[in-house]
Amino acid sequence: MSSTWLITAATSGFGRLVAGRALAGGAHVIAVGRRLAELAEAAPHGQVTPVALDLTAPDAQDILSEAVRSAGGLDVLVNNAGYGLFGAVEQVDADAARAIFDTNVLANLTVLRATLPALRAARGRILQTSSLIGQFAWPSSGLYAASKGAVELISEALAHELATTGVKVTIIEPGTYATEFSTSLQVVAPNDVYLPTVGQFLTDFAALPPQAFGDPDTVADAIMAVAELDEPPLRLAVGADAVEHIRASLHSRLAELDRWESFPRVPVGERA
Repeated sequence: MSSTWLITAATSGFGRLVAGRALAGGAHVIAVGRRLAELAEAAPHGQVTPVALDLTAPDAQDILSEAVRSAGGLDVLVNNAGYGLFGAVEQVDADAARAIFDTNVLANLTVLRATLPALRAARGRILQTSSLIGQFAWPSSGLYAASKGAVELISEALAHELATTGVKVTIIEPGTYATEFSTSLQVVAPNDVYLPTVGQFLTDFAALPPQAFGDPDTVADAIMAVAELDEPPLRLAVGADAVEHIRASLHSRLAELDRWESFPRVPVGERA
């Protein structure tokens, strides 16, 4: 594998696993993350360019563009940075809502702007990390799901826009996996109004047994495999729970569309 990969959030979770696989295959990895020490740890294991960077910083695009230029180009982008936020829609304050969109959506766009010229030149691959709840929302997941839903639709539009360039876009939709996601998850405790819905969901989620959380290596393997496909899918749900929940959501939406497709039947001007 004589290629160059740029991986964001490369110090933990799926990003770290993918970086290790790419390095083992002979790739040059531009490993982007906030913790320089952890990025440097990867250096002895292959050709690594560690970039310690907060992707929400004003100069992030320039720094990433320079890293790609110094590497001589880019073949694969794994746009993976993000964090979780659970809480009732009403209770998530404006600062918290703005912060999750800054990281999960606007920083994702910063990475795309910095890398797309090189990816077009290489007819490269873009892997955008979403979530099973980029397709629907649970009680408490409204803001997080909205941020991942934004990534999904941005990525879908991008895939259409790049159709003539040879660049392929795939949205990765992992289910529930045992990564560091839970340690960085921010939770807004529900008030009395939302105890029966948000509170119950959070209680049930916290009570899930260890076997309910999949092996994150599965997701890393899927990313590596799809990056090699000549005609990759636009969306790839990874994990039985992701497939099950996304399918159920789509069936529910189709049923609702069928039920209400002729509504309203009476023209507004003819109502009593």
